[in-house]
Amino acid sequence: MNKKQFERNILTVVFIGAFLATLGTSIINIAIPVLMDEFGTNVDQIKWTMSGFMLAMGTIAPITGYLGEKIGYRKLYIFSLIGLGGVSLLIIQSNDIYALVTFRVLQGIVCGIIAPSSIALVYQLIDKERQPFAISIFSLASMLAPAMGPALGGGLIDLFGWRSIFIINIPLSILAVLLSYKFLPNNRIKVNSSKINITSLFCSVIGTISLLIGFSYISQWGIVSEKFIVTIIMGSIFLILFFYKESNSSNPMLNVRVFHNRTFAISIFISCIITVALYAGALLTPIFLQNVQGMSALEAGRVLLPSSLVMALAMPVIGKLYGRIKTFKLVLAGLSLIIVGSIKLSGLAVDTAESYVMMWMVVRSIGIALSTMPVMNIGMMALPIELTGHASAINNWARQIMGSLSLGVFGSIMTSKTLEYTQQIEGSYLENQFDLISQATVLSINDIYLLSALIVIIGIPFVFLLKNEKCN
Repeated sequence: MNKKQFERNILTVVFIGAFLATLGTSIINIAIPVLMDEFGTNVDQIKWTMSGFMLAMGTIAPITGYLGEKIGYRKLYIFSLIGLGGVSLLIIQSNDIYALVTFRVLQGIVCGIIAPSSIALVYQLIDKERQPFAISIFSLASMLAPAMGPALGGGLIDLFGWRSIFIINIPLSILAVLLSYKFLPNNRIKVNSSKINITSLFCSVIGTISLLIGFSYISQWGIVSEKFIVTIIMGSIFLILFFYKESNSSNPMLNVRVFHNRTFAISIFISCIITVALYAGALLTPIFLQNVQGMSALEAGRVLLPSSLVMALAMPVIGKLYGRIKTFKLVLAGLSLIIVGSIKLSGLAVDTAESYVMMWMVVRSIGIALSTMPVMNIGMMALPIELTGHASAINNWARQIMGSLSLGVFGSIMTSKTLEYTQQIEGSYLENQFDLISQATVLSINDIYLLSALIVIIGIPFVFLLKNEKCN
């Protein structure tokens, strides 16, 4: 087998795995209003099908590097794909919200292994000069899933019910396992053996869960409440202990010393900011289209499809541009477009035309595409090959935890702001309760879009710190 065919085979396997892992995150977005009706829940409860999934993805990250070094990323990748098919069978058996959330957490665990494992495979098996293009293919799969997710999920839900969006994981998982056995080589990078540290693992799990719970219940507890303060302080202490123990270990379970590399640390910070913008749109836009404008899941998917499709198709193009255009310019342009798109979407009204939503979601998506791959790749390429497994685990961990926290905070803010606006404008809508709730929901969505734009603005100065960094 020649080198080009070898790389093509690796990218095929990575593409399918990345697609499956991301599909688990994105395809449920369009189902949120349907699940709220099906199980009789509110936004604060149903968001755990998303945030619980991503929390699990983030929580498993510290052990992913350890498992990859112990059994090899090929075996780890295949085992996680088998697990994805199995847990999908459990999800479709859910008959209440608690079972659904529990099985979604299990799904998040296996997807949390798939994502960093596929990135590690790219950086360990693909030549360095081809890595930017390879990561653009990985990113293409990660963005193609959101592109197909709303339309595919909306169509399946309308025709066959919400369980169908999980049934499709089963044949795709089987296909991915077969191709992985055929194409992935069984070689492993020789590194110093990591050791699993139960205390460190305990600290990371308790820390991340505490932070998520605290931020998720801001609206119920209040930001100055004893519950909120204690939960946030406890989570912060446990994570500090985790980083302290791992940074002082000769064979860490998760090598957090990669943060000593300035370029990698900056890339992680900017990636977290991009994640905030990504998940703001993932939560807010489907709710606006379905709950406010009364669209079906399929109709909402049709409106969301262009933005996600543009994001996906832009990735290979950006992979070709990488190296020809400085990384900081690509990232700066991307963040600028995210800011503009988010500000425009902070001016929604109940009767806003779908073309307006579609256009500015496309602008945001182009921005996310321009910034996601370049900022991740410049951080990964700044590290030696033997640390790529740990770095990919940390990258995934940071993004998933930030996504979970974003959904928790945004969902809580939306609940509290909707109630606040309902009380403020109640006198104007005495004859139509639906108009009252719709108007209050739109105003709360606008506030959160504006907040997400302000958060992205914070990242702009850090982009210039990458100005003199080389991309290979």
